[in-house]
Amino acid sequence: MSVQLTQKEKMLLQDQKSSEELCVKKYTEAANKANDPQLKQLFNDIGSHEQQHLNTVNQMLSGQVPTMNQAQQAQQSNNMQANMQSSVQGNYNENDATLCNDLLMSEKYISSVYNTSIFEFTNTGMRQALNHIQKEEQEHGEKLFNYMSSHGMYNPQ
Repeated sequence: MSVQLTQKEKMLLQDQKSSEELCVKKYTEAANKANDPQLKQLFNDIGSHEQQHLNTVNQMLSGQVPTMNQAQQAQQSNNMQANMQSSVQGNYNENDATLCNDLLMSEKYISSVYNTSIFEFTNTGMRQALNHIQKEEQEHGEKLFNYMSSHGMYNPQ
């Protein structure tokens, strides 16, 4: 089904596209810079999701309402969670902590932008796709938070 996007919807999607392109780039670079192999894997896993988000946004920009494969997404999320629980350390590398902080801030920002966008779309399927992506962005933030917390990088008081 093809949807005629409003000018505002197009502008919001262009912003999301730019954000997702930046996320893909940041996670790729972070994976290359990270010292902890577990963290490298986490960055690679989340980066793959960000690429999927970019593909979805591009599909939406072409007027197509994406179909979200939630069973596959849930399995990928469960795999990331299992990988995160495999090791816990007290000491951490300062470079890894900086990378995590930067990406956690990015996830917080992009999630809030998706939240705003969701309310601006007229098509229910488009809103659902944006909501799905936002949920995954929040899960990415949770994965980063859990890693940071378990490695002494983040102490919520």
